[in-house]
Amino acid sequence: MSEFAGIQASVSRRFHDPATLPKEIFSDPEIYQEELKRIFYGRYWHPVAHRAELPELNSFKTAWLGEVPLLIHRGDDDEVRVFVNACAHRGALLEQRKCGKAKEFECPYHRWLFDTKGCFRGAPGRKDFRPDFRDEDFGLRTLRVEEYCGLIFVTLSDETEPLSEFLGEAGQPLADAMLDDGKLTLLGYQRVIYQSNWKIYIDNDPYHAPLLHAAFRLLDWQGGKGEMVTTDPEGHMCILYQVQQYKDNGFLKDPSVVQFKGSDDRARVIALRPVTGITKHIDTINIRFARPLGPDKTEVHYAFFGHESDDPEYAKHRVRQASNLLGPSGFISIEDAAIYQRVHATSGDCGYQRFVKGVGKERAEWTQNDEVSNTVWWEHYRSVMGFDKA
Repeated sequence: MSEFAGIQASVSRRFHDPATLPKEIFSDPEIYQEELKRIFYGRYWHPVAHRAELPELNSFKTAWLGEVPLLIHRGDDDEVRVFVNACAHRGALLEQRKCGKAKEFECPYHRWLFDTKGCFRGAPGRKDFRPDFRDEDFGLRTLRVEEYCGLIFVTLSDETEPLSEFLGEAGQPLADAMLDDGKLTLLGYQRVIYQSNWKIYIDNDPYHAPLLHAAFRLLDWQGGKGEMVTTDPEGHMCILYQVQQYKDNGFLKDPSVVQFKGSDDRARVIALRPVTGITKHIDTINIRFARPLGPDKTEVHYAFFGHESDDPEYAKHRVRQASNLLGPSGFISIEDAAIYQRVHATSGDCGYQRFVKGVGKERAEWTQNDEVSNTVWWEHYRSVMGFDKA
């Protein structure tokens, strides 16, 4: 029996239902390694960039999918390709910059050269290479890519279903968050490392928002009409609600920072499984590209966007509102880092995390203030990891 098989059997005996989570799934290093194989490198689509981050032909961005380095490039043919960011020779990291423009990529180790379609184009000493060497065998590894409303998705599995099937009912809320046409402009980034497991980070239930976040109370943003969309089987979770205009109560010195200037008062908070958060709230559009750094750390790149049609005044407003509202230290989200750490801090006590609010309701009765919708993901996770075998 493999080491994970033993852990799998032990966890299965405690993981009886998707509303009662044995805490070792958040801290065990063997479970984390198996998650990389089954989830991050398995049959899932992962958002890795938005086309707005590749504003010109030959723009590129580097990123990570688990421990796999990615090179995302918009070619001079306007096609976005994603390569494993490793030289096909000795595996050196090919491109180290976060972003830029390039018409070719050269490995610094032995000066092997690759074009923007990932093809090998030459190297010093070529005439002395092994007799069976063929150029076509030494291109960059190219991954499957699909695009939706400007979002670039990638999968490492040849068996992953088409993106439209993977998104399911989350497709329309996602399109709404990307302002339907996806013609966004990049405003900027913030980066943070949370001291918690990736599943604690992404499993941020809607029940907590008005209770944990002081801004919801101080700005009187509670009680707006809304609904919940949760997809099967992956459990993508979409919280849809109406934005309430802030009525100046003297709390903010400059209330314009939370002013709503748009025409669509519908907000969207989306958890795309396994680990991407997307939010459109008031005039802020935010994609949170996340990467697990082990069982106890999660790196999140907050990317903020405007729209191509924004006039200069509106664009400036979005910049002011973006990270002030939804960044790692924003009005709404400032308490999150502390609570992720506090939840993770107890993950070694052999206890359980439990969901209660809304559990037992018929699905048609679920609301955006319950936590029962999270259990759809946990039932899926339990199956994918083989923890439902008890």
